[in-house]
Parts: sequence; C-alpha cells; structure tokens
Amino acid sequence: AARARSDRLDRLAMQSALLLAVRHGGRMERGGRRRSEPEEADKGRMKRTIIKDWKTRLSYFLQNSSNSNKRKSKKAGKHLNYFRPSPEEVQLWSEAFDELLANKYGLAAFRAFLKSEFCEENIEFWLACEDFKKTKSPQKLTLKAKKIYNDFIEKEAPKEINIDFQTKNMIAQNMQEATHTCFSVAQKRVYSLMESNSYPRFLESEFYQELCKKTPISRAAQGT
Repeated sequence: AARARSDRLDRLAMQSALLLAVRHGGRMERGGRRRSEPEEADKGRMKRTIIKDWKTRLSYFLQNSSNSNKRKSKKAGKHLNYFRPSPEEVQLWSEAFDELLANKYGLAAFRAFLKSEFCEENIEFWLACEDFKKTKSPQKLTLKAKKIYNDFIEKEAPKEINIDFQTKNMIAQNMQEATHTCFSVAQKRVYSLMESNSYPRFLESEFYQELCKKTPISRAAQGT
C-alpha cells in the first residue's frame, strides 16, 4: 500500500513537472522575435506560477520524506520534526555540490529541480550507486547490480543515463562478477555532469533564490 501511494505521488510530481515544462515552452521565443506587451504580462504571470509550482513540488518531496522517516521513527519510539532550513544553511549549498547532496532538504530540493528538467535519472542513479556501495551481502550485491543495470544502463532502459558506449560496455563486462566498483566510472561521470550543468542552473533558479529569502515557503514545507 505504501509503495502504491508513493507511485501515485511520483505520478503527481511528474504531471506537475510536465505542466511546468509546457509553461516554460510557452514563453520561449524563436528567431529573436520581440515580445509584445501582452506577452510581457504573460511572462510575469508565468514567473509567479513557476515559483508557486516550485513550492508545491518541494512540499511534496518534504512530506514524502517526512512520512517515510516518521514511520521509521515510530518503530524506534522516537518522533522526528522537519523544518525549513535557514537562509544561512541554504547559502552553504552554493559553496560546494557535496554540501547540497549531504543535506536532506537540499537533496530533496535538487531532485525536485531535476524533475522539472526531466533529468532526475541522474540523481536517482547516483543515489542507487551510493546504496549499492554500502551493500555487504554478495547475494544482494548481485541483485542490486542487475537492477541498476536494467534501470539505468542497458539500451532503452526506463531511466537510461547519458554515458558513452565504452563505459556501458565496461559495465556489462563487470556484471559477470559484480563488485562494489561496477558502476564507479559511470557514477563519477554522472556526478560530474550534474555538478557542471544542473547544479549551476539550480543555484540560479527562481526556486533557490526563493529559499535564500527570510520568508518561509509555506507551512507545509516547514513540516508544521
């Protein structure tokens, strides 16, 4: 039941991302055509809608993460609260990509951003590799290696990542005897791609700039 609920939430998030993409596409100009005054007004409305959409998407990710951790905390007899990070904490994310990934709220925000750019497979692959490297059981290691390969590596995989043929071929050979380093080269390349492309765009996004402000996003995003 929990997995089905999570799948429904994922579909809702993707629908939100699709809506955002359509709105982005609607404001793009071709051939350097000058915008008319009504188009400038539309641009302002789109900008406000985009920020609102970011808030909704982040609330979804935080709520999803909070519910998962609350279920775990109940088993341990603990109660966890989640709060919006301070602008000072958010500023730290701009100092290094690792600072962003190491922060649960930052990671959730970055995943939301990647969903809007239709490249969330990169962070999902990176996280899958992080989990894979921590696996101790040889049997589980083999099963996880096959799942990662089927989900992200093989041709026309549902979440196929953008890596070169040589790297894919090397992974296919490594799959014959799975080890913790099976996906190391691919993970480094995906990390580098996110760090050089998606990360700078995230820092320049309306959403990140909104997080840096003193005004809270919403009560839902605060987890209150």
